[in-house]
Amino acid sequence: MGFKCGIVGLPNVGKSTLFNALTQTAAAQAANYPFCTIEPNVGEVAVPDLRLDTLAKIGKSAQIIPTRLTFVDIAGLVRGASKGEGLGNQFLSHIREVDAVAYVLRCFDDGDVTHVENRIDPLADAETVETELMLSDLESLEKRAPAAEKKAKQGDKEAKAQFDVMSIVLPLLREGKPARLAKVNDEQRPVFEMLQLLTAKPIVYVANVDEGSAAAGNAHSKRVEERAKAEGAAFVVISAKIESEIAQLASAERDDFLATLGLEEPGLNRLIRAGYSLLHLLTFFTVGPKEARAWTVHTGARAPQAAGAIHTDFEKGFIRAETIAYVDYVANNGEAGSKDAGKFRLEGKDYVVQDGDVMHFRFNT
Repeated sequence: MGFKCGIVGLPNVGKSTLFNALTQTAAAQAANYPFCTIEPNVGEVAVPDLRLDTLAKIGKSAQIIPTRLTFVDIAGLVRGASKGEGLGNQFLSHIREVDAVAYVLRCFDDGDVTHVENRIDPLADAETVETELMLSDLESLEKRAPAAEKKAKQGDKEAKAQFDVMSIVLPLLREGKPARLAKVNDEQRPVFEMLQLLTAKPIVYVANVDEGSAAAGNAHSKRVEERAKAEGAAFVVISAKIESEIAQLASAERDDFLATLGLEEPGLNRLIRAGYSLLHLLTFFTVGPKEARAWTVHTGARAPQAAGAIHTDFEKGFIRAETIAYVDYVANNGEAGSKDAGKFRLEGKDYVVQDGDVMHFRFNT
């Protein structure tokens, strides 16, 4: 698994330009007018990981298969979207299906690109987007709460659990605070997630800057960064224009182009890392002559769950996992050398997978 990230923001902030660049497609129409994206566009990109290339060379793998990340480009929200303004609630519903939300905020000045509210203020833009999502959540819960309360009073345990969680979230939303600030315990967490609230999603703030500010950011992006730090949210500076240019270059030309801009890597790499960190994901690998492959699991996943990421039968019949840490696999030039060096381990069902583990699973069919 990878993760699904929804790209949201006001019209004309560079969402579709960024989406096109990230997915290296023209699936989303990037145009200088509101609502040019009238259906959510979905694109998958390979997650770049230099470790995978190294493992493939050592393992003499014929094929390299990275894990993948899904982006969903959702049409620009406007003030009043929760009440049907612009393209309204149909797009809010698409956000419920993603794991994280990237708020793309305009952090560039360009008189040729109109702003839907005739101003350049990324924090105000963020407030507009967040407010519409909160209003949608509030409306959703206020419709559902009375029925849940009624069933709870009649002795329905599931309804009581739902109403108890709703009673924690509703006051927050009424105060203008997002659902992700709700303090729910481990027992309540599954119920909370089942409510599918828009503002319960973890946030990545994406400051879309001009080309000259791609390396160090600018005054607009600094304000967004301060907000992200205060909230404990992820933050990435990206120039959608630069990403669009990078997407059209051959790999050999990209490094030179990035170097001229003072960048070490494309913005996509930074966005993926921010998302992985935000969702507490990690990568493990399988290596063989046919392929070297990256897999994604949540931090804290145990060996059987990792096996299940490959195939459900692997998890059901799990016996043990042959495991080598990435650094040991590289230092000892593969599996045989790692065995000779005593770095080859047999791990059981309670083993917690570590980022970079090279694994092979034994299982009963």
